[in-house]
Amino acid sequence: MDEFEPIHSEDGDESTGFDGPRAALPVGSTPLETAILAKLDDDKALDIVLIDLKGKSPMADTMIVASGRSHRHVGALADHLLRTLKDHGLGKAKVEGLPHCDWVLIDSGDVIIHLFRPEVRMFYNIEKIWAVDSAHRTQASA
Repeated sequence: MDEFEPIHSEDGDESTGFDGPRAALPVGSTPLETAILAKLDDDKALDIVLIDLKGKSPMADTMIVASGRSHRHVGALADHLLRTLKDHGLGKAKVEGLPHCDWVLIDSGDVIIHLFRPEVRMFYNIEKIWAVDSAHRTQASA
């Protein structure tokens, strides 16, 4: 994950930790993306990354990857995101991995969300798969 600058650090240091100032979120280009990113930030998700897939994949326009601290945290993130999607008229989002909460995939159509426990995310390293020529929207590059 060297190519990405995580939004939240797992070590809880003063610059990006839970008690210190929070780093800026990636920039969502649609109201749905913005709502998802805000909900993840409110729920203290770690290492939030937004990957722009427009023109790179027909399966979705955007992929959002984030981590939770534990099985329970990943499950809570997924539950809260499903409620947010329902509020945006996407109550039929497809969900995989919810019983175990190691890796939860939420497919809302245009936006695909991957929620991981940190060690599972490091093992699969899906950001690296999409890193080649993929745009990552942050406030600095938006």
